[in-house]
Amino acid sequence: MPGKLILEDGSVYEGRGLGARGIRFGEVIFSTSMTGYQELLTDPSYCGQILVSTLAHVGNVGINEDDHESTRAWLSGFVVQDAPRRYSNWRATSDLSSWLEGQGIVSLCDIDTRAVVKRLREDGAMRGAVCYGPVPDDILDQIKASPTLKGRDLVSEVTCREVSELNGAVGETNGRVPLGIEEEFRATGPSGVAGASKGHHVVAYDFGMKNYMMNLLLGHGLKVTRVPAATTAKEVLAMKPDGVFLSNGPGDPAALEHIVEEIRALLGEVPIFGICLGHQLLARALGGETFKLKFGHHGTNHPVKDLSTGRVEITTQNHGFAVKSDSLPEGVELTHLNLNDGTCEGLSAPQYRAFSVQYHPENAPGPQDSRYLFKRFVDNLEAKSHA
Repeated sequence: MPGKLILEDGSVYEGRGLGARGIRFGEVIFSTSMTGYQELLTDPSYCGQILVSTLAHVGNVGINEDDHESTRAWLSGFVVQDAPRRYSNWRATSDLSSWLEGQGIVSLCDIDTRAVVKRLREDGAMRGAVCYGPVPDDILDQIKASPTLKGRDLVSEVTCREVSELNGAVGETNGRVPLGIEEEFRATGPSGVAGASKGHHVVAYDFGMKNYMMNLLLGHGLKVTRVPAATTAKEVLAMKPDGVFLSNGPGDPAALEHIVEEIRALLGEVPIFGICLGHQLLARALGGETFKLKFGHHGTNHPVKDLSTGRVEITTQNHGFAVKSDSLPEGVELTHLNLNDGTCEGLSAPQYRAFSVQYHPENAPGPQDSRYLFKRFVDNLEAKSHA
């Protein structure tokens, strides 16, 4: 059946339906990732968004049960140019279309994604609708009445509901051993991994946490307690952690001041490491500001410069908001810089033993240039234990 992608400026892109039938609304964005569509589809950070892939063919390797980044797909819709029904991968258990239908994700194929991306780059991310089936006459009015991401709290929709404990056993999330430490882990277990912790306890705030983040923490021998986003600083400190991890997640960090207040109360109490939304929330807790990007950063090929070494890392990114570099207060250092647009990609507050990055050092598949950041966190935990 025919399908349509409709943007709030009135642009209409026609194609075919893929996955579930119906109409879904969301902010339309694009990703330049050349691989890892399954990880994108199950990343909670895409909640509330319609994702357009610039990759020409999506679905070639099907869907398997091991590479999910969470328990389900969270995005509002998915748009691709070509989605072949046949797939080739010995691990696959389903084709992409059937899986999307089972997940209730309205998706489209045979769309001129190049034209969509060009429009988004020129005019910025905008609200839209993916329509598989009949389209009502007032669809444009419905799109304009749908919520934007600015000022929206989506973390409450994707966070875990209960506290859970994991103790240094990779595979407790989804079975994958972290890329880059496979041989060491399999040979010696987490205690033998270079830079591994001696059983330190970390509380991980789940703002939409990806499985692979957890696997990397576990891969370094950490005991991890995963907590809902609404957990207070008092409750966290009562768990007597050696450090706190702030995860990725969707939505506007400015809408999460209740979480920022709790992070502010943790500053100086324990070492802190934040990624993506966790980076933005840490910046706000330190006194910085955030803003909405024109069309966001989404892909596995973004160059970031480490200002302390001059080294350029090829990074994976997925965010629509960023930290204002000139808003960082005295004592907070800008550590990483996006070479495409000069935005803040990392910060450090040495007096609080806290640091964070905007990009995703854990990403898999994707570059492994930034895995050293997990070891840096472990080193901070070790330093605290000897203080």
